[in-house]
Amino acid sequence: MIILIIAPHPDDETIGAGGAIARHIARGDEVSWCIVTEGHTPSWSEDTLAKARQQIDAVGAFFGFKNVYRLGFPSVKLNAVPHMDLCNAFQGVIDEIQPDVVYTTSRKDANLDHRIVHDCTLVATRPLPGNTVRRVLSYEIGYTRYFGAPSGAAAFQPNVFVDISEHLEKKLNAMRLYETELRQMPHPRCIDNIRLLAQERGMCVGYAAAECFELVRELVNN
Repeated sequence: MIILIIAPHPDDETIGAGGAIARHIARGDEVSWCIVTEGHTPSWSEDTLAKARQQIDAVGAFFGFKNVYRLGFPSVKLNAVPHMDLCNAFQGVIDEIQPDVVYTTSRKDANLDHRIVHDCTLVATRPLPGNTVRRVLSYEIGYTRYFGAPSGAAAFQPNVFVDISEHLEKKLNAMRLYETELRQMPHPRCIDNIRLLAQERGMCVGYAAAECFELVRELVNN
C-alpha cells in the first residue's frame, strides 16, 4: 500500500499521525512525507532555520520515509499563496507517487495553515478518473483543534481509531527529535502530554494507545 502524509508544518505529521506512520512502515507500506511550508527570515533566525532542516532530515531517517517532499511555501502565510499554486503542488506529488491513502490536517482546526492544507488536499484527491487515492483521513493536532475550534456538528468528530500501542514509543521518540518545537509541562506540545492524549484516545476504544482520524472520503470498488 502507498501512503502519503501531508504536513503543513514539520512536526504536524508526528503529533497527529506518528503512530500510524510507524505502523504503516512496520507493515511494509511505502510512506511518503510532504511538508508544505518552511520558516523564513526575519520571522525566524538563520540558525533556527538551519536547525529545523536538520530536524526534518533526522525525522525522515528515523521513520524511514520512502520520499520526503519539501514544497517550501511560507509558514503561517499560506493565506497569501494562490490557492491554485498549492493545489497544483499537491497534485504533482500525488501524480508522482500515486498513493492509495492520504492523511492530512483537519478543516475543523484553529490553525489557518491547517485548514488551507485540508482544503487543497481535497482538491488534489478529488475522485476523478486516474486518481489512485481511495481513502482520505484527517488527523488531529490536539491543541489547535481545541483552541477556538468550532463546537457541535462542525467540530472534529473522529470515526477512525488506530491502535498504536506497539508504536507509541516510536512516535514519542520521533517527536523528541524536534528539539525546537518541544515545550515543558503543562504545554500540550510536550512528550508527557502527547503520550496522555494517545492513552486517552486509546481508552475510548479499549486500546492502550490510539490515534484518531476523521474519515473524509473512502472509495470501495471491489
